[in-house]
Amino acid sequence: MPTCIKCGSQIQGTNVCPVCKTPVTQITKCSNCSAEFSQTFNFCPICGTPLARKEQPELVKSSQVEMKMIAIRGGEFIMGDSTTGTQKVHIASFSMSNIPVPQYLYRKITGTNPSKIQDALHPVENVSWYDAIIFCNMLSEVYGRSPCYKVGSITDLSKIQQGSTLWKNVTCNFALNGFRLPTEAEWEFAARGGTLHEPYKYAGSNSIDEVAWYGENSNISTHQVCQKKPNALGLYDMCGNVEEWCWDFYEEYGLAELRNPCGPNEGTLRIKRGGSWLDDDIQCTATFRSRSAPNGKGSNLGFRICFCGM
Repeated sequence: MPTCIKCGSQIQGTNVCPVCKTPVTQITKCSNCSAEFSQTFNFCPICGTPLARKEQPELVKSSQVEMKMIAIRGGEFIMGDSTTGTQKVHIASFSMSNIPVPQYLYRKITGTNPSKIQDALHPVENVSWYDAIIFCNMLSEVYGRSPCYKVGSITDLSKIQQGSTLWKNVTCNFALNGFRLPTEAEWEFAARGGTLHEPYKYAGSNSIDEVAWYGENSNISTHQVCQKKPNALGLYDMCGNVEEWCWDFYEEYGLAELRNPCGPNEGTLRIKRGGSWLDDDIQCTATFRSRSAPNGKGSNLGFRICFCGM
């Protein structure tokens, strides 16, 4: 039976040590003596056999493209503009990927690449909201993080047919450290520079050509990530290239001041943000709102990831 790495108490069947309350890390079994122990160890503490660790995906594809998580300090901002309506929102600190999920990483994790415009360094596209949720949980498992999404007790959501009524019961535990989609408020807060409050129309500039691939300059295609200027937080392609799924169901903005909003509990359409290579300049602004059925797909639709905290 595995034991707590801090106090030595038995921890079978629990995620937290019942004595000292230390979170339980993933347990592995020694290939030589069958002893169970935490993967905090690099070797078996009983017989000394080295631990063969599960391979993790490369987050650096080349010297030009690196996917990393950017720490974004929480704060408050006025979400929206005169065309969408506005409301005051408070956001807790979180971390967001500096680029939309690229095809090489999506293939590494899922074993597939559904993109219509295939290139390892282009954003993955032609993915539904369901696909994005499934990927997030899979990536969390690979990196030893706690999956945020579940349906009932199920976290391997690839087992649930897309479009099944079971998906109506999907929940996100924002207290966990797993990878997930940003909320719509987190997405806009990040696009507009977080606490830096960039006063730009687009993410990082008032000139769309500086920061975005859109209908007038894209040559009817996605492009490799990181080819345009990032915003002040170091986030690339927040506007243009591919639209990005968010967690929320769509609803109109209200008047109430909100803290860490994550949208209504029920709905039929999920939020998309940022515009794409297919869209005009207005659809690529940092405040423009779009939505689609969660099974929607297209060569202009991808996603990026985040997790709670810094």
